[in-house]
Amino acid sequence: MAKTGVISEGHSARVVELKKELRILVKTILEEDQDNEFISNSNGSSFNSYYIDAIDKAKEVLSCLKEVKIKKTTSLRVDDDPAFSCPSEFRCPLSKQLMRDPVIISTGQTYDKPFIQNWLKAGHRICPLTQQVLSHSLLTPNYIIRQMISDWCKTRGIKSLNPASSANEDGPTEADRDQFLSLLDKMSKTIPEQKAAAKELRLLTKRMPSFRAIFGESSQAIPSLLKPLAQRRGFSRVDPSLHEDLITIILNISIHDSNKKLVAETPMVISLLIDALTCGTPETRSNGAAALFTLSALDSNKTLIGKSGALKSLIELLDEGHPLAVKDAASAIFNLCIVQENKARAVQEGAVSVIFKKIMDGVHVDELLAILAMLSTHQRAVEELAELNVVPALLSIIRESSCARNRENCIATLYAICVRDRTKLRDMREEERAFGTLSQLAQDGTSRAKRKASGILERLNRALNITHTA
Repeated sequence: MAKTGVISEGHSARVVELKKELRILVKTILEEDQDNEFISNSNGSSFNSYYIDAIDKAKEVLSCLKEVKIKKTTSLRVDDDPAFSCPSEFRCPLSKQLMRDPVIISTGQTYDKPFIQNWLKAGHRICPLTQQVLSHSLLTPNYIIRQMISDWCKTRGIKSLNPASSANEDGPTEADRDQFLSLLDKMSKTIPEQKAAAKELRLLTKRMPSFRAIFGESSQAIPSLLKPLAQRRGFSRVDPSLHEDLITIILNISIHDSNKKLVAETPMVISLLIDALTCGTPETRSNGAAALFTLSALDSNKTLIGKSGALKSLIELLDEGHPLAVKDAASAIFNLCIVQENKARAVQEGAVSVIFKKIMDGVHVDELLAILAMLSTHQRAVEELAELNVVPALLSIIRESSCARNRENCIATLYAICVRDRTKLRDMREEERAFGTLSQLAQDGTSRAKRKASGILERLNRALNITHTA
């Protein structure tokens, strides 16, 4: 009987071979425009024939690559054969396939690494399963599940799934490095050359992980990239498109986990990103905020970015409310405020009033309620919330919202308020009498929401008993 799920050892090698061949063919096709002079001579017909042959060959290679990939994917779908249907906890929630490299995200959920990486690279800031806002984007190997999958495969005669086989497939080549150095060199030349090189690097670092990795191989790569900005601080003389491309490249290379520390600690990077929050195109400002969010995945970077004064500019960007930038600014603020000292900075810079105003305007309510709940552990934030009279508004959201996470964040904020300001218990008592909002949440909320709602109800009862006793 054939062993369903067995991955041919030649698959990965075959894929690499086909990709190399395809790169050569594509290069031949793309360079056709550069050889017009050759085409115009007497041998033009032979060149055209060679050019058409290259296109046909590229089609064949693409067809072969597709076939190999389909076979590889099919071999991983071990649930196709009932005899080898795997337990649900071994399948990635995103791919629905047997996991090769299980990793844990900040919410505690496990995913197959390539698929959750693609999810994060697409700009998502929430857990696909729970919809919780991610506190960071670090991926932790789940060795227990990996071992369980390995044992399960062995007992069924299925070849162990090796995560390294696909991880090294697209590493940087010498040709990549030569191209990279050539493009960096142009950053010291004329403005048209800088713009062309930046545009190409932006595209390469977006599409190719290998180019993101190359930036981490030298401490001088990032300073060389940013020369056009470093020489023209203030951006009054920097071309807007060049500025946008360079900031976006920083965002792209920051996605690479091993680059995060290097990028953040490279002199001028954080200050240039902060400048980008207030200058340039809307996309420049949005990508500057997104880069700060990505870099803040590391705790050491959270502290570094907080000390640099980035929170002030992020809050101002959030307050301005440009649709393209608000979500990225909110995500960056959330990540940074995980560190206690950054909560104080955010509160000092006026985050509480800005966030509450945006919530009332219905702008990115999910993300902003999460930040508000986080800031409510700070004494000064609670005082501001009380002054803004947020209690009725948050109770209204709990009563009307169908989102469990939003209701949880509202009640967490309300609990922090009533612990520090007992005068607000009156509003909560009136809400409970009129709608039973707190009692209902104590029954059907999330586990955290139930605890907070029950805690407020206990305080209401205690206050009532004291009044009766008096």
